Amino acid sequence: MSAPQGPAGSYATAGGPEDSLAGLGGNLHTDRGPVAQRTVDVGDVSVGDLIGNVTRDLSTLMRQELALAQAEVKQEVAKTAKGAGALGGAGFAAFFVVLFLSLALWAGLSNVMDAGWAAVIVAVLWAVVAAVLFVTGRSQLRQVNPKPERTIDTLSQVPDALKGHRGGTA
Repeated sequence: MSAPQGPAGSYATAGGPEDSLAGLGGNLHTDRGPVAQRTVDVGDVSVGDLIGNVTRDLSTLMRQELALAQAEVKQEVAKTAKGAGALGGAGFAAFFVVLFLSLALWAGLSNVMDAGWAAVIVAVLWAVVAAVLFVTGRSQLRQVNPKPERTIDTLSQVPDALKGHRGGTA
């Protein structure tokens, strides 16, 4: 889109949001390098064109920010998946360690007493461990508040902020 030539320069936005922002007279540096400073006679540009350009530029900026956030999240998810896989493997190996230690304890106790009673003692030890873990986990889950209080509070302030009020006061 281009507007009529003015005495101070032209208004052109063919290159993207940085061009239209630079067209308003500022020096703008982008990831592609500095954009040359241009001046515009905004008297020749309609308010509708200016609002349209700002809206388009904001839309482009939001799409670019969303794409950047998606790329960052994708990288972090990949790292998290690798870490979770390693932890899963460690948990699997730890299960076998505990299993074989339990079997060794059972075999050791069976040298002193009947093998059946040795198995019962090992099972009771594991029942105690399971009960302690259950009580601990249940008490921690009871402390969880699934409602995101701070987010709800912040979102409730957005309409007032858009009206020009801060902190919900007039």
